[in-house]
Amino acid sequence: MNSYRIIFKYATLFFIIFGLCFPTQSQESPKEEDFFKILKVPAPEGVLLEVGGLTLLPDGSLGVATRRGDVFLVKNPTSNQPYWTRFGYGLHEILGIAYHEGSMYVVQRGELTKLIDSNSDGQAEIYETIASWPLSTHYHEYSFGPKVTPEGNFIVTTNVAFGDQEWWRGEARVPYRGMTLKIHQDGTIEPFASGMRSPAGPGILNGEVFYTENQGDYIASGGLWHLEKGDFSGHPASLAWSELPEVPVEMNTDEFNAVVDPMKIKDPNGRYIKPENNVDAPYITLAQAKEKLPEIKLPAIWLPHGVHGISNSEPLMIPDDYWGPFGGQVLVGDQGQSKIMRIMLEKVNGVYQGASIDFRSGFQSGVLRMAFAKDQSLFIGETNRGWGSAGDANEGLQRLVWNRIVPFEIRTIKAKPDGFEIEFTKPIDPKSAENLESFSVSSYTYKYFPVYGSPPVDSQDHPILGVEISEDKKKVRIAIENPKKHYVHRLSLPGIRAAGTYHELIHTDAYYTLHEIPSGKTLTIKAPMKEDIIEKTQEKKPTRVIVKPTTSQKSEVPTENEIMALLAKNTCTACHAPNKRVVGPSFQDIAKRNYSPEKIVDLIYNPKPENWPDYSTPMAAMPQVPKDQALKIAHWINSLKENKGI
Repeated sequence: MNSYRIIFKYATLFFIIFGLCFPTQSQESPKEEDFFKILKVPAPEGVLLEVGGLTLLPDGSLGVATRRGDVFLVKNPTSNQPYWTRFGYGLHEILGIAYHEGSMYVVQRGELTKLIDSNSDGQAEIYETIASWPLSTHYHEYSFGPKVTPEGNFIVTTNVAFGDQEWWRGEARVPYRGMTLKIHQDGTIEPFASGMRSPAGPGILNGEVFYTENQGDYIASGGLWHLEKGDFSGHPASLAWSELPEVPVEMNTDEFNAVVDPMKIKDPNGRYIKPENNVDAPYITLAQAKEKLPEIKLPAIWLPHGVHGISNSEPLMIPDDYWGPFGGQVLVGDQGQSKIMRIMLEKVNGVYQGASIDFRSGFQSGVLRMAFAKDQSLFIGETNRGWGSAGDANEGLQRLVWNRIVPFEIRTIKAKPDGFEIEFTKPIDPKSAENLESFSVSSYTYKYFPVYGSPPVDSQDHPILGVEISEDKKKVRIAIENPKKHYVHRLSLPGIRAAGTYHELIHTDAYYTLHEIPSGKTLTIKAPMKEDIIEKTQEKKPTRVIVKPTTSQKSEVPTENEIMALLAKNTCTACHAPNKRVVGPSFQDIAKRNYSPEKIVDLIYNPKPENWPDYSTPMAAMPQVPKDQALKIAHWINSLKENKGI
């Protein structure tokens, strides 16, 4: 027995010495799941949750509202055996719940309802209408909320309907559609802001009103808006009711259409034609429209479609003392891609702006609602409402648990007069940051028009002019060529490594929406020379990616590990799976189309939604995918046809 102990002792010592003798680059970098674990919350058998709302009660119990009209109370929700009771039922498509001053409030399709348990038996006997608003018969007239303001009022957002002949165009068939409403405690409805299309995520962040929007007509991509009274966030449907005395937006539909072409075009038979993106046509951006229509409120942050979600949902602030370096930041869920993004907000010249970055993917269904538990875990309420999601399930309730170990991530990004300051959660390896090739910055903007969404346009690279590393090795300031106001700046840091471990960042890419460039000192550029960088990059200014078929372009089919990494890195797996339909068609179904690899690459950059009419969510243009990687993905897709005998 002693001899075994001696062998073990010296073997352990050998491995310690051996490990110190080899470079740490060989260690595999950790992933999301190594820090944040997803757990399932047990639900009663036979209950279809399709969670529409979550709220935490003072005693730690969880209130769960469902799209199907039920309200549950869950005792000990973080335990292995939570206890569920049905508190209310028979309501109309609940898409939000709040606990306020001892009572439950829910938003149904057309009203804010208070649920009262008058005899304290754990079930609501009284359903009191606090406020109601008009409805037509259109299925898309959802209402979201309520969120409680510091003054005790309620914030509700409302969806638009869609046209009969112009089925693609959002309409406000009745008053208050496409608006954000402030509902006072006495039931008075105060229209607060307008211009919403599908505002699935109202939120109160630091006492202020925010909401998330979904891509669609006039809405180039998802985003997070900060709202003040009288703001107009971009969709014109609600302008049909701007003449109502209580509506604070004075702009009318004619004034709007004089600036932004409604593209109402008829065919020879007198029927309207769906507007489509004309690549070569002149366009206006949302920021340019704001110059003529000052009521327009730009999003604090654009969430790039197909990268940071396809149907953004609830924003939620992380409490300051929760989750270590991420306390005080904002989480945004996404229904289609079944994941959560992290938002780093800052205020520059009185304007909210900042960056978005991936945080945690892999949830079983669409992420619609979130609520923190007292143990700092995060409840995730899920539904895909039949539209499809990256997760396999149609509904559910899960919990995200941090293991208290800090991951190597970008913590914050702040705008500087000549670029950005990037702070990390851990010290970085200085040599990796001194190499300018560890960074790349590019930018783009969006078109503002009635087409469904917009591809990124006016894309350009911004050469890195210099870097400055802080003494504690946790911050890097980069100077770039020509930061652009009102453009989304993609910051990619593939070469940055952690000090000591040499680990890669868990997420290397962040997207900063730059509205205001702060004043102050610029970085002193030491090397390399500005002229040298400009000469190297002067040919990298594409406005649209065009792939021409050529027989000289060849790419071997990547290995399974390589293709899985490529698909995950470029967010392909958020909407596609190898052999099953998700948000988009399976890779095998794409292979059946017999496209050439070059054609697949062209479709990655310039999608044709009309090729897949059975899918309700059109694919976003993905020009950010490097061409060599896109070709590898294309060759792999076509290999499925060969391997499966398609």
